[in-house]
Amino acid sequence: MGKRQFGHRARLALTPALSFKADGQAHAARTMWNLLHAWWQMMPTDKRTLANADAAIRQARKDIDFLDALPAQAAQAVLKAYFQAWKNCWEGRAGAPGFKARFRSVMSVDVPQGRDLGIVRVHRRWGMVNLPKIGRVRFRWTKDLPVGKRADPDNRITGARLVKDALGWHIAFRVQNLEPKPGPRRGPEVGIDVGIAVPLALSDGETFEHGEWLTTREQAKLLRLEQRSAALRQHRERGEKASKRLRHIYDQIARLRAKSKRRRHDWQHKTTTTLARTYGTVVVEALQITNMVKSAKGALDQPGMNVAQKSGLNRSIHAEAWGRMVVMLGYKLARLGGSLVKVPAPGTSLRCSACGLTTPGSRESQAVFVCKNPDCGWSGNADHNAARNVLHLYRMGLALIPAAGRAVVRRARRVQPATAR
Repeated sequence: MGKRQFGHRARLALTPALSFKADGQAHAARTMWNLLHAWWQMMPTDKRTLANADAAIRQARKDIDFLDALPAQAAQAVLKAYFQAWKNCWEGRAGAPGFKARFRSVMSVDVPQGRDLGIVRVHRRWGMVNLPKIGRVRFRWTKDLPVGKRADPDNRITGARLVKDALGWHIAFRVQNLEPKPGPRRGPEVGIDVGIAVPLALSDGETFEHGEWLTTREQAKLLRLEQRSAALRQHRERGEKASKRLRHIYDQIARLRAKSKRRRHDWQHKTTTTLARTYGTVVVEALQITNMVKSAKGALDQPGMNVAQKSGLNRSIHAEAWGRMVVMLGYKLARLGGSLVKVPAPGTSLRCSACGLTTPGSRESQAVFVCKNPDCGWSGNADHNAARNVLHLYRMGLALIPAAGRAVVRRARRVQPATAR
């Protein structure tokens, strides 16, 4: 048996009055962070201790009235998060913490103690949660939580965090479960090739596709709002504060983009869950996405070519979020006893999976692959051909070492055909 910790995010149904209280707590938490940052910069190195910082925020809560809107435990959570940010910086995991601006920071409030939440399920769709200094609030019940008779020291909610995005306030529960450790799972092996036209192509011939994240009407509305915001920006001086009309348009654009992001996350979660339950070993390419989305503008002396087309391709790559897809696959396979393997990416889309040779001109189009080798002549879907090559690299022993990120030394001068197994 082993303890598993995960998060579950649910939508809150706040009235305007309760939403105003939550906004006040979020702004107080952001101000508390900024005061801690200013205190840190002013104090000598030997005085930057947790005890001194705790005394400073206690005094600040007495001197500044609106900081009293933040519960005491939430203020302590801000203090711990700030010191943890410096620890992450010193250990090289993140940059130095800085000032949190009002309009560029995520509004959030932490609820460290799970016992204070008092979660009750009302009926099939809604539950109730107690939020400190806000009150009893309904939230959308979409997942069974360890509450009531199901809760025990090993299966419980350890805390939560209130987060506001363009679609409103949400609550993210921190859940701890005791689950049996999965044994090695024997299941079919599959290679996956990711793309734009076909999001996921599998080596066994199956594909996973999706439509547009926004409907036609929503896309037209988004285009209209972007055009209106561009027209209003033309009449604004550099550094001038945005008008209320422009900020209102920005909020509408943010809501549409957040809706698109939520639908994309939903599709990725459902797809990766299906893959993790169906296959025992999933092989993917070790893509360097940062290098793939570099701009094609070039420099003044050497300007780039096809800049607009490359910008559109970069946006499409970002929209597919291949990195997040791999992360989801990794932890879901590990939970079920499967394994995720990465193989070198170069040449998988240009090499024939039947004869193992890379012949110029074989990739006739985005969807068609016809081997130009006179002794082969194999033809098929280009994405499935790449997925077969990905799986074959794993079976040849060319997997990457996860810890070091280096390829295993076993290499072949000439790749054998994928069909010769």
